[in-house]
Amino acid sequence: MNVDYSICNAINYQSDGFDTSLIIYDVGCQWCIHFAERVANCPGLSIPKQRRVLAAVGKFHLSAHKLPCFTRFSLNFIEGAGQVDGEILETLWATFNKISPTARSMSQGHRQEILDDHMRDSNWKKLVQIGKYSS
Repeated sequence: MNVDYSICNAINYQSDGFDTSLIIYDVGCQWCIHFAERVANCPGLSIPKQRRVLAAVGKFHLSAHKLPCFTRFSLNFIEGAGQVDGEILETLWATFNKISPTARSMSQGHRQEILDDHMRDSNWKKLVQIGKYSS
């Protein structure tokens, strides 16, 4: 129910003019099964009428799913998805696990600044390394 609430709020937030929402979720193949029914039966959940919700599983998790999930929920086969990984934040977890003991004792504002700094540093390192592999 928490995931449904978050997704409904994300879909409703400044999404006028869109007719489709792509939801990339580790267990999107299971989550999507009764999503429309859950939204219809809960007064706290809503999505715009005529909104199509497409579920996908990110590339990192898809390899651990059953074979039928690949053809149905792979981002490679969803029109308009482009070349999306869908799970880039999870690639930072190993790095963030190293700083989490320090960040745990900080105030919320300081913790946010430290995490932002580490994300920016990670992005800068990726940007600098792009030239080595693009030629």
